[in-house]
Amino acid sequence: MNAGAKMTDLNTPADRARRLGPVLAANAARIEADRALTPDALTALHDERLFRCLLPRRFAGDEVRPADFVEMMIEIAREDASTAWCIGQGSGCSMAAAYLKPNIADQIWGRDSRAVLAWGMGPGSIAKVVDGGYSVTGRWQFASGNKHATWMGGHCWVEERDGSFRPGPDGDKLERSMLFPRAAATFTDAWQVIGLRGTGSDTYEVTDLFVADDYSVCRDIDAERHEAGTLYQFTTTHLYASAFASVGLGVARGMLDAFIGLARTKTPTASSRALRDAPTVQRDLALAEGKWRAARAGLLTCLSETWDSVAATGRMTLDQRIAIRLATTFAIHQAKEVVDMCWREAGATAIFDANPFERRFRDMHAVTQQVQGRMTHLDAVGLHLLGGVPSRRFT
Repeated sequence: MNAGAKMTDLNTPADRARRLGPVLAANAARIEADRALTPDALTALHDERLFRCLLPRRFAGDEVRPADFVEMMIEIAREDASTAWCIGQGSGCSMAAAYLKPNIADQIWGRDSRAVLAWGMGPGSIAKVVDGGYSVTGRWQFASGNKHATWMGGHCWVEERDGSFRPGPDGDKLERSMLFPRAAATFTDAWQVIGLRGTGSDTYEVTDLFVADDYSVCRDIDAERHEAGTLYQFTTTHLYASAFASVGLGVARGMLDAFIGLARTKTPTASSRALRDAPTVQRDLALAEGKWRAARAGLLTCLSETWDSVAATGRMTLDQRIAIRLATTFAIHQAKEVVDMCWREAGATAIFDANPFERRFRDMHAVTQQVQGRMTHLDAVGLHLLGGVPSRRFT
């Protein structure tokens, strides 16, 4: 199979994800309570190679099409959003392998079948230029999946020897990612949150840590890219946005399926009519199903059409970048509307831990708060449609 070839057999990423359904369903409560993937869940994910979907083939990755990746993510998130989020985060991070020197990428991923890179956000973290590399001091938050990671990354501004900051292609301060073994960082348990608890997205820091130049990378800068495959014409932002939109769609699908099952049997207290017989429920359910199908189809179609175009031309246009931004942010918020409808119509049934609603409700509302879910991204889309020039930061 050629790198990035469309999978049509019975072993697509989505097929592999579906095989894990019973394992994830059985472990979901423990994952949330522990704020980490369980050993059983983690082993199953590695056995099915789900952390390797976006990793280059020459480093023992699968290098799948983004649309195939999205379908896999939706299947995982139907069972557990935190698990899907960890896969999305680790997969997005693994795209750094396309920009590292090949021998370094092979050391990190190629020689370790359970390798996972994790990182978080840390504005103001500094990498000072020293002989052979950098002296890194920084603190980063939201390190999803760090507890099962083997390597960490820290995004830093680069401080030159004269104290000035290295500029990036856009004239702003260049952000360079420093990679180091997990053991080199100090972690703070900071993940007491409403949803996505199982991601264990803690805070970590290093002080005056030496990082050799070869273990640093500027993501998404063509001059540093070593992989020519179509997948790596997509940026990490495109794949993160697609991944986290997929989490929302998977949560919404799980919630919708659970609500359909409930509505077929439940008669609300003090009512003589079953939920299934209420016209408002019927209408709301139809609208929710339509929203979900439209959001999923829009995302998959956008990614597939962009893939075909990029494979033919070797480049991605601004229109295509904007289309991905629209499809992903739109999907997140359509998924939220579906979840909110199910929560509302399920009534008091939805509030109990033992029922399949309240965790999904909390997880969905955590997804919308992540940077990829910001409604302001739609401002950039609208600006583009009106002939303006949006920032490339999230497009």
